[in-house]
Amino acid sequence: MDEIEGFAEGEAGERSRTYTWHDPMASFAELAGLSGLEALQAIAAGRVPRPPISATMGIDGVTEVEAGRVVFHMTPGEMHYNPIGSVHGGAFATLLDSACGCAVMSMLPAGDFYTSLDLSVKFLRGMSKDTGPVQCIGTVTHIGRRTALAEARIVDANGKLYATATSSCMIFRAGDA
Repeated sequence: MDEIEGFAEGEAGERSRTYTWHDPMASFAELAGLSGLEALQAIAAGRVPRPPISATMGIDGVTEVEAGRVVFHMTPGEMHYNPIGSVHGGAFATLLDSACGCAVMSMLPAGDFYTSLDLSVKFLRGMSKDTGPVQCIGTVTHIGRRTALAEARIVDANGKLYATATSSCMIFRAGDA
């Protein structure tokens, strides 16, 4: 087999990919007691391993984080393709959902957590392995006691827009029954 950009190619064009990840519960325990912003900063700095979904999807993880804003990077590849030869919408949605959720997480104090309630994605153009690196920027548009709203967008190195999303998240406050 010949190695091609992290993939192995065998007979008849068959490809394979291997990757590793760390125990997510160990990472979760390491982040306990930190605010959402502190936890994301620890992940971005490499002090705590990135979540397994990042390795599974080929997402570089959160690369920038501040209160209410996160940035993820990813380079679309063949592993993201659907049957029509372009990046599957689920890959877009996973990236957008991650950015929206982590933007909300960055606003939460220690002990609070969130879950996505919905995600509305608008696909504007397709991506392929020739697109090159993209970034997904997530920002919080509103945060309340029980819910938060966030938006995200995927852009390429030239600022060309590929997709947008809005998401609402439910917030669970520490100490609430």
